Amino acid sequence: MFVVVGATGNVGFATSLALRKAGAPVRAVVRDSAKAAPLRELGCDIVLADLNDADAVAKSFADATAVQIIIPVAPRDKDPAAALRHSIDSLIKALKLAPPKRVLAISDYGAHVADDIGMPTVFRGFEQLLGQLDVPKLILRSAEHMHNWARVIPVALESGILPTFHDQLDMTFPTIAAPDLGRIAAELLLRPADERNLQVCHAEGPRRYSANDVAAALTELSGRTIVANAVPRSQWKQAFEKNMTSSLAELLIKANDAQNRGGLVDVELGSAEVFHGETVLIDALRPLLARS
Repeated sequence: MFVVVGATGNVGFATSLALRKAGAPVRAVVRDSAKAAPLRELGCDIVLADLNDADAVAKSFADATAVQIIIPVAPRDKDPAAALRHSIDSLIKALKLAPPKRVLAISDYGAHVADDIGMPTVFRGFEQLLGQLDVPKLILRSAEHMHNWARVIPVALESGILPTFHDQLDMTFPTIAAPDLGRIAAELLLRPADERNLQVCHAEGPRRYSANDVAAALTELSGRTIVANAVPRSQWKQAFEKNMTSSLAELLIKANDAQNRGGLVDVELGSAEVFHGETVLIDALRPLLARS
């Protein structure tokens, strides 16, 4: 039995779908039963559990061949950064209460960096806590998700200007479509068990893209000329806090500063494997444009 925590999310659903297509049994752990119908249609067993209820989550791990865990960010929470860390602590407690045979944890590019670089540093702490568990662990570090551009697509369509926090508009960076990440995770779960206690690998798209590439893709999709424009560093805090709390804004500001340093939020040197998804940027953006 494969247990997928957060199965209603883009990544969790893609993993569940790929596992079911392979004929594997899946137990989908969800918080909201109203969102579970598509998973039931796939043939998944459904378990209702809040990530912050470690006892309930631990019960969902019973008889698990492997467990996939992903930590969601809740932007609408009063303190998303604190909620993120609380969810991590709860999941670690659940894994200690009911250790599965294997754990696959979705982490973040840059989680190996010792300096405080915001969001990747939160996942560095997550990885360190996972390292204390005496079960085989596979850490799958994910590049930034392509769908994160959805936040600024409406502005770009209206104004012709794509605002970006990448201060070098032609600098390429790793990014991935969430469904590709879920499929890669499923492939790893279906592999024969590895004897190593800890493996670290990375996942990104078929190629790397710049802010200028995003603007060009939006131009092609919309039929309107759209150009990328770097938001001045002095305006970042104000720009982020229009849509989120200051604690989450701080994590993202630090992460963007690190990305702009080039090569820092990237594949860790010496990592065994980097997996590549198949979805190109324009295909990932197309449905986001339709929603806008």
